[in-house]
This record gives sequence, structure tokens and C-alpha cells, in this order.
Amino acid sequence: MRKLLLLVACVATLSTVADQQQVNAGDPMAMAQVWSHNFAMDRPWHSHYYNQSYGQPVAVVVPPTAHMRQTYSWGVSQNLMYPIHHQFGRNASYPGAAAPGQFLPTPAWPSHTDQFGYNYVRGPW
Repeated sequence: MRKLLLLVACVATLSTVADQQQVNAGDPMAMAQVWSHNFAMDRPWHSHYYNQSYGQPVAVVVPPTAHMRQTYSWGVSQNLMYPIHHQFGRNASYPGAAAPGQFLPTPAWPSHTDQFGYNYVRGPW
């Protein structure tokens, strides 16, 4: 009985892996979408800084086809490109990212574009 159960579990696992490989082979963007979905489930959409005008991080909504963002840093060159993982649904929460007081203000001498409190998020359409 145990051997039969183990055999059934192995066959089910192999068929699931084969189906997943066929989906990924047919659609090159499928793996990127799965990666973005998993990343967005585990991490917040905002940075650690708030926007001075709103007191919360601000979501800059970009088209759903946008996949990369560029950040700039002053001083030693740290200009980097990052993927945009998060995508808002139509039922985004209100009033914002979290309770006031949980984010840092923009420093008096900002050294990076992430410190201004603007965060790129793909739109729901």
C-alpha cells in the first residue's frame, strides 16, 4: 500500500513538473510573471521613505507593460536598473502603505532617488 501511494505521488509530481515546463517553454514571459508574483507576495511595494507632501510613500502608476526602473545615486556611481514586480489590483487599500510614523523622512542631503518616497507600481489595466 505504501509503495502504491509513493508511486502515485511521484507520478503526480512528474506530470506537474512536465506541465509547468511546457507552459514556460511556450510563453517566455510566463517565468518572469511567476517570479514577479512571488516577489510581490513576500515584499512591500514601497521603500522605507515617505513623500514629504503626503506623509506616505507615493505609488507612481506605470503601464502594465513597464518592467524595469532606474535608480540614481550621487557620489560613487550606483546607477542601477531593477525590475518592477508589484502590480496594483483595482481594490487597492486605503488610506496608504501603513500608519504614519513608520517611514523615514527624506534626508536633508538626499543621496539616492529612492529617498524621495516615489515608488513605481504597474497599473491594473
